[in-house]
Amino acid sequence: MVDDLVTVFESGDFALLTLAKAALERGGIRYVVEGEGVQDLFGMGRLFSGYNLITGAPRIRVTAENAERARELLTSGGVYGAT
Repeated sequence: MVDDLVTVFESGDFALLTLAKAALERGGIRYVVEGEGVQDLFGMGRLFSGYNLITGAPRIRVTAENAERARELLTSGGVYGAT
């Protein structure tokens, strides 16, 4: 199942991450967020970049079959950072 997931959004800006999650929820798209819960666990945390440089920015992933619709929802909702 994990191999079927596609990254549709990546950002160290947690305001944008929240907007992206809200857009997907409104559209009925199920998603997972990778890297959100580990931002303060390693190194210096979110110092200087808004996200942890070791773990990278949080990523929203959806199933491959929902990826196109998810990207449409993100861009039509004005959420920047959709991949």
